[in-house]
This record gives sequence, structure tokens and C-alpha cells, in this order.
Amino acid sequence: MSGQPQFRYTQTPSKVLHLRNLPWECTEEELVELCKPFGKIVNTKCNVGANRNQAFVEFVDQNQAISMVSYYASSSEPAQVRGKTVYIQYSNRQEIVNNKSAGDVAGNVLLVTIEGVEAGDVSIDVIHLVFSAFGFVHKIATFEKAAGFQALIQFTDSDTASSARNALDGRSIPRYLLPEHVGSCHLRISYSAHTDLNIKFQSHRSRDYTNPYLPVNPSAIEGTMQPVLGPDGKKKEPESNVLLASIENMQYAVTVDVLHTVFSAFGTVQKIAIFEKNGGIQALCMVSQIMFFYFIWMP
Repeated sequence: MSGQPQFRYTQTPSKVLHLRNLPWECTEEELVELCKPFGKIVNTKCNVGANRNQAFVEFVDQNQAISMVSYYASSSEPAQVRGKTVYIQYSNRQEIVNNKSAGDVAGNVLLVTIEGVEAGDVSIDVIHLVFSAFGFVHKIATFEKAAGFQALIQFTDSDTASSARNALDGRSIPRYLLPEHVGSCHLRISYSAHTDLNIKFQSHRSRDYTNPYLPVNPSAIEGTMQPVLGPDGKKKEPESNVLLASIENMQYAVTVDVLHTVFSAFGTVQKIAIFEKNGGIQALCMVSQIMFFYFIWMP
């Protein structure tokens, strides 16, 4: 029993039971299936706790809850869901009140926790590519907290955000979008209390797709990330939405308009600057989605 008591005997009986050590993202149907032999279930609250592996089940009366606790207290077989031993105790509450927390109230900004990765493993462009499939993404801000690598993603409205959350919560980013050293990474998605993110710079950590005139923070793009090594052990250049192009063997004059036409095929071009360096012509081009460029030109 993993050295952990399956019941707490000192608690006052209640018609609400507290279940622990459930499989991650245990469904309401699985809870009802476990508990229905002992009585009628009138309410449930799933996926609570920091690891979303706890739940509350409310019976129609207290005797039914006592019956379930008594049965498993005396049974040689523990309560199980998906092969995991479930620990059962009486709840301190006498009924389940499904007040929505801030993370359950639909809004236009999603809080996304990307499990199984570290900062730098998943670029902001990959995040944008995944979530823009459901509608226009206004802004993205990424950061690291105790919960892990997280991102705030702002959509136009709550309906678009809800569509993205319903489709992606609990899913994984496609494997081909991840570095080779990263296994599967799950997305845990809730609603944020934010309605409009304050993005001051375009960088590898934050992006405002509505403001092409927002300044680019070169240090944020190039200087703050830990070196990322490729399969050959050599340092990889950090990804950003700013490309440095060297123009060689020019057969005709290369203007801003020409470069705009070339790079527009891979995303919205926000800024272009042409300059001379070391006797050659170079250009800086900032586009909205660098990932499309990489996908087409990767060998």
C-alpha cells in the first residue's frame, strides 16, 4: 500500500468522500463507475489538487458513503482506478459546491503549462504555430515558475480561447516540432485572469503579433538563453523571428520591396533593414512566424 493508509479513521463521516492518488486527469465516468455500487452519486469534482489527481464524490446520503468506506476498510482488495490504488477518506465538507475558480472562468487568455520540457526546448514560434490553428493569436508571453515552463496566450475572444483549450488540454505538442532530446510534453491549460498582456519587446520570450512597430530586444533574442546543442554537439543558433540574410552574387538590385516579396511567402513581414558590412550586402528581416520558413527549408 506504499506505506500510506488508505483511510483516515479519525474523521467525522460525511456523504462527501475525498479520493486521492487517482490517475492524472481521471474522468467523472471513472469515478462514478468506482462508487456507484454503494449508492447514487449526486455530484463529483474531478482533477483537483496540484497534480490533478484528487477528487470529491457526493452520495445522496451519508449511509451510502459510510458503506463504501467500510467496504474497502475491510476488503483485502483496495479501491483501484486504472490499476492505481485509490486512497479514500471522509471529506470535511458536507456537500460539493462547484464554484468556478479563476482557472475555470472562460476568458480570452490561456495559461499553458508545458510539462516535460525546460525553457528553450519549445520556442515561442512552435507555441504560436500550435495555438494559431484555432484563431488569431494576439500576444504570447513565456516564463518559468515553480509549476514549470509556462506561457500566456491571448486570443481575440473567449470563444476562440475555449476552442483551443478544449482541443489541446491534456494533449502533446507534435513530436516533429520538438528537439530530439525531448520526449512527449503534455499541455495543461486553464484560463488566466488577464485580458490584455503587456508586451514591451519582441523577443524569444514574448511576442505581440498585433504591433509590427514594437521594438525588438536583441539581448533578449541572442544573449540570455543557454546554448542549445544540436545532434552533432555543436552550438545551435537560438531561434527568433529576426533573420540575418547575406546577399551574394547579385544579378540585379535587391531592394526592400524585393526582399519583402521573397520573405512574405513564409509569414507576415514586419520590418526590413538593408545595410553594407564587410564589403557585402546584408539585411535584417523580422517576420511574424519564423517556423514556416524553417519547415520549408529544413533538409
